[in-house]
Amino acid sequence: MKELQVLIIDDERNAREEVKKLIAIYPELVLMGEAKNAVEAKELIEAKNPDLIFLDIQMPEKSGFELLESLVTVPQVIFTTAYDQYAVKAFEFSAIDYLMKPIREGRFAKAMEQVRTRAAQHMDDRIFVKDRNQYHFVSWKKVYLIESMDNYARLFFDDKSVFLKTSLNQLEQKLDEHTFFRIDRAHMINLNYVDKITTDNTGKLQITLKQGEVLDVSERQSVKLKKLLKV
Repeated sequence: MKELQVLIIDDERNAREEVKKLIAIYPELVLMGEAKNAVEAKELIEAKNPDLIFLDIQMPEKSGFELLESLVTVPQVIFTTAYDQYAVKAFEFSAIDYLMKPIREGRFAKAMEQVRTRAAQHMDDRIFVKDRNQYHFVSWKKVYLIESMDNYARLFFDDKSVFLKTSLNQLEQKLDEHTFFRIDRAHMINLNYVDKITTDNTGKLQITLKQGEVLDVSERQSVKLKKLLKV
């Protein structure tokens, strides 16, 4: 198994030390750092891009769930908590596993089996989104359209649309420009879902997506898209 870069996120120092001792048993787990709250954790995750995080659910100010909501790309997650009422919710969120504190070495070993299974599956980059009262991990590959809604972004995938607590400008900076292209001030498309491109008499492009949406590309972005696609 390849090395996995790991972060520990927990507001209790003793809990972080407990996880560190367990991580040390497994040479494939490389500890990159630790954080005691969601703000520190977000900075670390965005700076270091870990493969796996051990995440406490109940923390001051922001919960582990709220942290995940704030991320553009979410690593693999193992939840750690002293409150078992979160168990069902954690698995609804497609976490690798859910560990109750204090964490037993044997139980940690079972979680590591799940880690190895996920690593072998080469998981795609994904986003953590809320759909009504449920949360889901969604692969960015499934997102075909992103629409700006003030300080939120509306993501379209499968037959669903959900809101993400980030702006289109922030997403544009972080997503691969060869996959996600901003066609105007309010829309970004996944180029893998383009069905047809037409040009009007002014040279502006019009995009038809495989899902049926027809979208106009601004004049400025039409020039950029032509260069990108060499059309």
